[in-house]
Formats: sequence, structure tokens, C-alpha cells
Amino acid sequence: MKVLVIGSGGREHSIVAKLALSTEITALYAAPGNGGIADLATCVPIDVTAVDDLVHFAKEEQIDWTFVGPEIPLLAGVVNAFQQENLNVFGPTKEAALIEGSKDYAKSFMRVHAIPTAASETFSDAEKAKDYIAKKGAPIVVKADGLAAGKGVVVANTVEEANEAVESMLVDNQFGQAGSLVIIEDFLDGKEFSLMAFVNGKDVYPLVPARDHKRVYDNDQGPNTGGMGAYAPIPDLQQSVIDEAIERILKPAAAGLVKEDRSFTGVLYAGLIETTDGPKVIEFNARFGDPETQVILPLLENDLLQVMRDVTAGNNPQLTWKDAYATGTVIAASGYPGSYDKQLPIPDLSELPQDVYCIHAGTEKTAEGYVSNGGRILFIGSVHHNRTDAVESVKTGLTIFKSNPNFHYRTDIGFGK
Repeated sequence: MKVLVIGSGGREHSIVAKLALSTEITALYAAPGNGGIADLATCVPIDVTAVDDLVHFAKEEQIDWTFVGPEIPLLAGVVNAFQQENLNVFGPTKEAALIEGSKDYAKSFMRVHAIPTAASETFSDAEKAKDYIAKKGAPIVVKADGLAAGKGVVVANTVEEANEAVESMLVDNQFGQAGSLVIIEDFLDGKEFSLMAFVNGKDVYPLVPARDHKRVYDNDQGPNTGGMGAYAPIPDLQQSVIDEAIERILKPAAAGLVKEDRSFTGVLYAGLIETTDGPKVIEFNARFGDPETQVILPLLENDLLQVMRDVTAGNNPQLTWKDAYATGTVIAASGYPGSYDKQLPIPDLSELPQDVYCIHAGTEKTAEGYVSNGGRILFIGSVHHNRTDAVESVKTGLTIFKSNPNFHYRTDIGFGK
């Protein structure tokens, strides 16, 4: 079989690496891919939003299956376009993907379908938003309505911080159209976790939960990023909480989308928080989380191609998992999530220990070696039967980046905090 993966980040490298293990795949392509993906698949220079070009390529190359990685092409309607041409594709339509594309829609959807989440209001007027903040007080959360590359959320500890976030989104247009509406929601206290599932209509097949760390610095300090590391499974997360999240959040969400004529097929992501009132939704995504995918797929024992085929055919994929622990840390460019340089030379990755795996996120391959091409550059991970060994292996792997001024990374991922 010929398989195409759309995307160019760490999530897509993880998907490609997993698909590369399938004995049924004879040719693997990525559009546009990255430096690490190029070692496993043929990279084709097609942008993720060039929907017509992607369809044309799939038809010309007689691609059997396409896996859509990122949210942008999903909301651009790539799945709809593939389906219109009777091409096998794994991912939700743009109508179903709106659960990620608009936080305002997601909030109203959760209210209608009684899915637990923080109380919120939506505003397009900055002064009205500030009046609401003054009434509610801090801490409080300000979110841009649309896609903002994981940076459109401000957890404000003071009213002043919240007002600044409103000003930057609604007045200064920091996120353009994505910030033309802001959602202001109550701050929820508790431990966050990510729970994803393969979904087809009302059928929900949960994955192992993972914990992602969004803050840029150790001890969850500094601004939010797209994610600085992750681990799975989560030692301090009780099975009863996971079960409650599946029954009260994932299944009602899938059923609700069917009811609203937005039936979802693909990977549904629930960013959750464990509160004293049970798990609640922080956000929904319409695809694999990044960097959670980088620790979840290495634990999955199934053939990912077979999972895709089973789920879309309405069959239970019978997911099985390694009895192991995966953890990993993101190597980011200095300055990220603010401004940063590209084309930074990457250290010799062959020096990484054998029990460490490396996922490329923002890299290019040159004659001299790999160079950076993004803010989040690499993911250094390890799988072991116990958490301590996995963490120690990653720490050893990180030493090749130590004292290099071009990069920064957290040193506290995977300790169960």
C-alpha cells in the first residue's frame, strides 16, 4: 500500500515512524515533511493548505490512504476534498474540525451537550470584556477564538494581565482574525492531562492518557507554548477519572457531533483538567496532540495503518499497549515562543544513546547535516519499563545540547508532576 502523511512537525514524524513499521506499506510519502521525516519517507514539496495539489498528488500516485496530521488543512477542508474524489483519508471534515477551529463554538457545543467545562463568556468588544474581567477577578483565562499555534491562551494571575491579553487580541490584532473574538473563562485549579481517542461517528476508542507541559520554563513558569515535553502514562491519574472522562466527555462529544450533523472521524483530542468536581474540558482538538503523540505512539502495539482501516470501517481496532513508560523533552530555539533564529546547526544526533529516540519537528536536512527550521526543533524521548529509567535516558540524551546557546529545553519533564 501507498500512504501519504500531510504535515511537517513532530506529530507527523511520529506518525510516519509508526506507519514505517507496517509490513503492508510499500511506499510512504509526506507533504511537505521535514528533515527527519525524509529519512523514512519521500517528502513532496506541497503545502498543507494546497488542497487541490494534495488531491492531485494522491490521485497521480495512486495513494491508498492519507493521514492528515495538523489542524490547518483539516479546517481548510482537505478531508472533504479527498472524500469528494473517493480517496481514503483519515481525519475529520472541516465541519467536524470546527470543534477545534472555534473555541466559541466548542464552548456553546459543550453547554448544549452538558459536557463539563469552565464557565465562560465570549466578547468582540474590548471594553465589555474588561468589564466582565473586573466583575470576575483573577486568576482568569483569556483565549483567542481561532487557531493561534498553541499561543492564543493566557492564564492571567491578575486583572491587569487579563486586560493586557484582551487588548493584544481585540485591539492590537496579535492573532489576526483568530483573535477577533475572545473567550474569557473561569480558572480551573487541578492537574491537566490529555485524553485522545480514535473516533468514527459515535464509536470511541480511547488512547493512553498523556501529560503535556505547555509552559516554556521548568516548574511550569513562563508563557504558554505549543508544548515543551510530555509523558505517558500518568502515574498519579486514577483509572476512575479516566473512565469518567470517557463517559462524560469523549462519548458525549462524539455523539453530539453526530447529532449536529458534524460526524467526526479521526483523532479527537480532549485537553482536560482533574478538578474536585471531576474532569473538565479545557479545549478540544481535532487531531493528535503535539507533543503527546511523540510519547503515545511509541507505546501503541497495533499497526497504525490497520487501526485507521478498522476505525473507518466501523470495526473495533482492539488497541493494545506496551507495559512501559514514555517520556520526552522538546529542544527549542533560543527565544521561543518569542522571536528566534532559523538555520541553526543541530548537534550530531548519532551521539544520542541507543535507548533514546529523536523526533524532528522543525528541521531541514542539508549536505552538512540537520539545521533548524522552527521554534520547536526536536523531541528527545525514551521508552522504558519504569519511569525512572525513561527519565534518566532522556536526561543523558539532552547532554549533547547542554551549554549550546542556540537551544533551550526543560529539565523537569516526566517526573510525574
